[in-house]
Amino acid sequence: MKKQTRREFGATVISAVAASVLPAPFVWAAEKKYDAGASDTEIKLGQTVPHSGPGSLYGVLGRVGEAYFQMLNERGGINGRKVTFFTLDDAYSAPKCVEATRRLVEQEEVLALYGSLGTAPQTAVHKYLNSKGVPQLLLNTGASKWNDPKNYKWTMAGLPLYPTEARILAKHVVNVKPNAKIGILYQNDDFGRDFLGPFKKVLADAGGSAQVIMEQTYDLTDPTVDSQLINLSKSGADVFYNITTGKATSQSIRKVAELGWKPLQLLSAGSTGRSILSAAGFENAKDIVAIRYAKEAGPGRWEKDPDSMAFEELRKKYLPNVDPDNTIAFAGYGQVASMAEILRRCGDELTRANVLKQATTLAGFHSPFFLDGVNYSYTPDDYTPMKTLYISIFDGKDWQISDRPVVE
Repeated sequence: MKKQTRREFGATVISAVAASVLPAPFVWAAEKKYDAGASDTEIKLGQTVPHSGPGSLYGVLGRVGEAYFQMLNERGGINGRKVTFFTLDDAYSAPKCVEATRRLVEQEEVLALYGSLGTAPQTAVHKYLNSKGVPQLLLNTGASKWNDPKNYKWTMAGLPLYPTEARILAKHVVNVKPNAKIGILYQNDDFGRDFLGPFKKVLADAGGSAQVIMEQTYDLTDPTVDSQLINLSKSGADVFYNITTGKATSQSIRKVAELGWKPLQLLSAGSTGRSILSAAGFENAKDIVAIRYAKEAGPGRWEKDPDSMAFEELRKKYLPNVDPDNTIAFAGYGQVASMAEILRRCGDELTRANVLKQATTLAGFHSPFFLDGVNYSYTPDDYTPMKTLYISIFDGKDWQISDRPVVE
């Protein structure tokens, strides 16, 4: 799947993004410098996401990237260069991710990859990309392993790190329900375990009565998670920590309601989008607690927000088949705008080393997807994407976000 695309900070749709951008801290190179994937006229970027298979609802991330770069290309590109963007299907499969990533690097010769999805698939290409010196940026995973600039300097997460999120949720449970009996459903891979360990450690360190009394796992290929939820509901747990993604999240929220089980529910931030909750039934998601760092798409609180309006204009023109309230698509918009900013800061020095340099000094940049007060926090020595997060509770229609942020 090959699409050409483009971007410039400047008018209508882009003006809202430009308004939130800090003054560009790059210095133009005295002479143009290029690595593979860059020239006087073109920049090649790549990405792998599940356009098919159990994670296919995340394929919209790639379609938004295509649309955004198409818009930029029509407006003159990035520093006068058009972007050729390849978003390849890995079906959330590690072997397919390896195949697609090798194609991007060795055949298409992209300058960098951004916005690829999934802890397990991206782990499969982690060492390969670092051995090749190819930037693997703004990953749609918050695994702790991505914050390792000493050993894997070319790889950076784009989501809040899962351990950070897990620790904040655990502290919330200890505060509001000190005698909690906790049941956990988690995805049986690195994604799930990255949430599980830090959460349990906070409980242990607290030294109180809150404890995990049952853990259940599921695989992405499981057709349902009904049996796991039945087991948890019978365990006596009064807190349910839901470490799931995609359809499993929708299924589990719905099943909890069907069972008449009424625990305090905790949900990972990556699964709080309206499309996921809508599939579960908004009424079934009432009172769920989650970490928030970003806005929602569609009608509601951010409908008149300039960044949300810019996304909606892009969606209407280039992606009319994407629902207005698709927050996964809005997340993709925030990431592609951030990647475009990294490239803009590179000026005429379009080397992989400079792409990495601009990404690792992005601290202070506000993605159009982020809540006010949340900015990227990357530094060359600490790849934590953001350190300011909020506790929020779903009221059946919208997320009620705490007044005070939690800073880790």
